[in-house]
Amino acid sequence: MHLNYLAIIVAALAVFVFAAGYYIVLARPRARLSPAAASRSRPPAWLMGLELFKSLVVAGAVAGLAAIAGITDLGSALKFALALWIAFPVVLLVGSVTQENMPWKLAAIHSGDWLAKLVIISVVVSLWR
Repeated sequence: MHLNYLAIIVAALAVFVFAAGYYIVLARPRARLSPAAASRSRPPAWLMGLELFKSLVVAGAVAGLAAIAGITDLGSALKFALALWIAFPVVLLVGSVTQENMPWKLAAIHSGDWLAKLVIISVVVSLWR
């Protein structure tokens, strides 16, 4: 299995930057829905480092799965991203809403973030071989 490590790094950086912008734009609605988000105006440096590390882990895992599945075109990359999104973040967030009383609007915010991240990563690592 061949992985393009530069593509993995670029995808991770792209989703890290995307998420920062996404959550800045949605800061007010998120703060109304989440006590944790309302309690801090800016995330600490260690948390940003953790987010970057998590982005690298997800990008590497998606790249490996895409390589195993032989995904090399845009249409397949988009379908793959959608399948991953439904199977993992959506299922987990539905559980959070139904069993942990997470507000569904907060889950929708996080779900949108995950959809975009998985699309970005899937496209980058699938097309840049």
